[in-house]
Formats: sequence, C-alpha cells, structure tokens
Amino acid sequence: MTTNEQTPAPERADILDLLATRRHFLRHTAQGLTDEQASTRSTKSELTVGGLIKHVMTVEQHWADFARGKVGTTPTEYTPEVIAAWQDQFRFVDGETLADVLAAYEKVAEETAELVRTLDLDDKYELPAAPWQPPGVFWSVRMAFLHIASETAQHSGHADIIRETIDGQKTMG
Repeated sequence: MTTNEQTPAPERADILDLLATRRHFLRHTAQGLTDEQASTRSTKSELTVGGLIKHVMTVEQHWADFARGKVGTTPTEYTPEVIAAWQDQFRFVDGETLADVLAAYEKVAEETAELVRTLDLDDKYELPAAPWQPPGVFWSVRMAFLHIASETAQHSGHADIIRETIDGQKTMG
C-alpha cells in the first residue's frame, strides 16, 4: 500500500534528511580520489573506499526492495559462486570506475527517496531468512530506511579511516 497521508510529512522529511546526510559523508570521503586510490587497500582489511560505496549501494537496494515488499532470502550454503558474488560487491570489477559507482549510487538514492516519500512507513514484512536471523522477526518500512542510514553511517566511518590512511584527508576536518 502506498500513501502520503498516513505518516506525517515531517517524519518523511527527517528520514530523507538523515539518508541524504549520511550519503553525503560517504561520497565526500571519495572526493578527489582516482580509481586506483578508490581501489586501494590501505589497512589490513580487504576494504576500499570505492568498494564500501559499492557495498552500501547494494545494501540500500536490498532494503529498498524489502520496503517494497520484495523479501528475498540469504543463502544458507556458501558456495564459491556465492562467496565470489559477495566479495565482488566490495570491489570494482569489469572496468567499473569510481565515477560509475557514484552515479549508480546516486540513482539508487533517488529511487529510495521516492519510496520514503510514497510508501506506508508502517507496513511490516518478515525479515529474510538468514543464518543469523531467527524466523518471525518483522520490520516496518520505516525501520528498513533507518537501517539504510545506519549501514551508511557505519561504512562511512570505515571509508574515512581508509581515506585518511591513503592521503591524510579526513571527512570531518
């Protein structure tokens, strides 16, 4: 069900602002990086600034689908193909560039913003089956959007550490 009347406009504005602010900080972390720098592992982990942006975009797409009522499943068997697909969301593949990933991320953000403006925030769906998730847990559409903001903020912090290690640049100072 979609509606613009069941939830007060200020709540939607707050969610849109929260999402936009968190995305801004993540994108800002990549500002001025070359594709090579965006793909640089500057810490002990496999994470890169570009890979984190790509991952956050993928997570946002997943939760936007959830908000639409398209509840998927998480694989319970981690085959080499499943593992490779998971790893590919954290790195550039097949000639991807930072500009490509940022443009795709912007498109995903616009689609999510439209969902925030139009979906019933009180609709609830069962969380997808996953090894770490007990069955029977439901989240509202509102919670899915708040989770997107939380994931974005968390990974923005990771990206900031990686960026500072690359060239000393900090998102907030």
